[in-house]
Amino acid sequence: MRVIDETGANIGTLNTQEAIKIAKERGYDLVEISDKVDPPICKIIDYGKYKYAQEKKEKKQQAHQKKSEIKGIRIGLTTSSHDLEIRVHQIEKFFKEGHKVRVEMGLQGREKAHGDLAKERLELFLTMISGGIKREEEIKRSPRGMSVIICQGKQEVQ
Repeated sequence: MRVIDETGANIGTLNTQEAIKIAKERGYDLVEISDKVDPPICKIIDYGKYKYAQEKKEKKQQAHQKKSEIKGIRIGLTTSSHDLEIRVHQIEKFFKEGHKVRVEMGLQGREKAHGDLAKERLELFLTMISGGIKREEEIKRSPRGMSVIICQGKQEVQ
């Protein structure tokens, strides 16, 4: 195995017993850094400090990740225009919070036979949203109706 000391200098290629002996003499631990290369790379370091630094780095990465949820809005084929306006305001509020929105149009009974009318109504609803939207995917047809996932954007993508 290739061994690196606590200062970062390359000691060379040693067998496992020799590397452990050197690490114990210096008061440190022998930690395998990479096993995907040949020979594997090991480092003489204080394992407690190494583990603490790794955990700190992971927490920092998690803090910088953008957490976006997919919120859901349901409308129907016969939903009134005022109710649609309320849904538009809800979507705009979700966009301000940085979320994506799944718009679902539920179809019941014989409404399922009028898929083209439902798609047209859903398209009309999407044009009501101010500020522009981006579609994450095209409108999907499901057994219960249609759905599309949208996010805030400058230009509508189709």
